[in-house]
Amino acid sequence: MNTKIAFPAIAVLLLVVMGGYFLVNPSYQKSIQAKYHYEIGDYNEAYTLANEAFSLDVYNRMASTVMAQSKTSLRYVKYIDMAKGYMVKINEIAKHESITDADKAKMKIMSEIVIDSYVKLAPSVITDTELVKEAASYNKNFEQLLEKVNR
Repeated sequence: MNTKIAFPAIAVLLLVVMGGYFLVNPSYQKSIQAKYHYEIGDYNEAYTLANEAFSLDVYNRMASTVMAQSKTSLRYVKYIDMAKGYMVKINEIAKHESITDADKAKMKIMSEIVIDSYVKLAPSVITDTELVKEAASYNKNFEQLLEKVNR
């Protein structure tokens, strides 16, 4: 048999077998589902599926990566939700005609909590850039607010 034909044929056959294994293996099926859920922003489901895939095959690097991505993204989502909640409370306080010293103290504490929580976030290149930008935006807003409250 001609080596010019045999080598590419063997390579293609090997790729087909590997692709088939990837699509039939339940661990990798869950990994693909987890990746899909991660991409659409459903980080809880992505983490759950990736964790299941990883428990089926601890050598599944895709599952491990999606699990790590999802865990980090969930921390960012939790931070953003907390910041939004505090921003709502601060905006309610700001609507009053006069802001008391107690209100200023509340605003200061909420701002410090948000800023300290941002420092604890683990920045990662694998985290969704929109989440990172949104978290950074909230952090900047609360830093500015803290500066105004401390005046």
